[in-house]
Amino acid sequence: MPSQLPVGEAAPSDGSLPADALRGVGERPFGVYVHVPFCATRCGYCDFNTYTADELGSSTGFDGWLDGLRAELDLGARVLGAGDRVPRADTVFVGGGTPSLLGAERLGAVLDAVRGSFGLHPRAEVTTESNPESTSPEFFAGIRAAGFDRVSLGMQSAAEHVLQVLQRRHTPGRAVQAVAEAHAAGFQHVNLDLIYGTPGETDDDLRRSLDTVLDAGVDHVSAYSLIVEDGTAMARKVRRGELPVPDEDVLADRYEILDATLRAAGLDWYEVSNWARGPEAACAHNLGYWQGGDWWGAGPGAHSHVGGVRWWNVKHPARYAAVLAGGESPAAGRELLSAEDQRVERVMLELRVRDGVAVQALDERGAAAAAQAAADGLLREPELAAGRCVLTDRGRLLADGVVQRLLG
Repeated sequence: MPSQLPVGEAAPSDGSLPADALRGVGERPFGVYVHVPFCATRCGYCDFNTYTADELGSSTGFDGWLDGLRAELDLGARVLGAGDRVPRADTVFVGGGTPSLLGAERLGAVLDAVRGSFGLHPRAEVTTESNPESTSPEFFAGIRAAGFDRVSLGMQSAAEHVLQVLQRRHTPGRAVQAVAEAHAAGFQHVNLDLIYGTPGETDDDLRRSLDTVLDAGVDHVSAYSLIVEDGTAMARKVRRGELPVPDEDVLADRYEILDATLRAAGLDWYEVSNWARGPEAACAHNLGYWQGGDWWGAGPGAHSHVGGVRWWNVKHPARYAAVLAGGESPAAGRELLSAEDQRVERVMLELRVRDGVAVQALDERGAAAAAQAAADGLLREPELAAGRCVLTDRGRLLADGVVQRLLG
């Protein structure tokens, strides 16, 4: 969850939503995102809404946060179940921050809270992010027994000097060991996260990281280019000239290395930054974001979207817990998306996935731009003829620019 909240209108203190937004709840995919705001240390590149123990002091601990989370999930069930029935969660994703800092027992309590409020679909996908350094065989066994069936581990790189620039604490080999422990605990679906384009990283560093990922035997890989976010320690180093700004041409070259290596190993792209070993390994929760589903985001700074209404929670864990203890919604603000807003977001998000976006979502000007983009080798001609805009390999490198062309 990004640390900066958008500017919107005031959100109702009872969390209520317009009737139009509630119409169709339960018919669209529905996910629950839980934001864990705790980290052992702050990585130099990260601008997420996270807090170390020193930053929080005694204001809010794990249990106070968990009490607030239970209250918000109960609130969500009341809001979405008003006048109808409470939607069961098709997916649950516990992110952060560092969810594994909670330990297996508290993560199990988080999942119990979701079960007790919304309930889970019988085949629900249940994921948690984890830092390799705060996991163990006992941890993985505990969360598997609690009902988690997918785990995402933050590896970032197998090169020690790259991890040092990113200010990551784990050792290069720990992520692979954690994957083996997760597999031994019964997890079939394990993701490793990579970051490419870090200052000092070479093509060979990335190739070695990819070899490490493939040797680990995971069925999903997420890979993101390094973005130097304002307000981070890395941004300050770049501003002082201590680190270079990531080069766009280098990032494009690294992406091509990633894609070619992963595809040769049987992991194909299904979203611009995500590769999976078959459809069953793809992250259904994230597909819900990209393909217009509903989700309730619970936790400090978490964002939600239901039926064209988007809202976001207060950021600080102590404020979050206090507002909920007072019986009110923790929402800090919200936006009511117009039909045009929703169309624009649909194009922006769906174009990123392998199935692309329907030409029907474009206006007349956008349809003409799509034809030109296909002629320029950015969209696939056969799919466009069948009524869908699907990025080519070259188009994925220029995805943001393609979106701009289609939206005029």
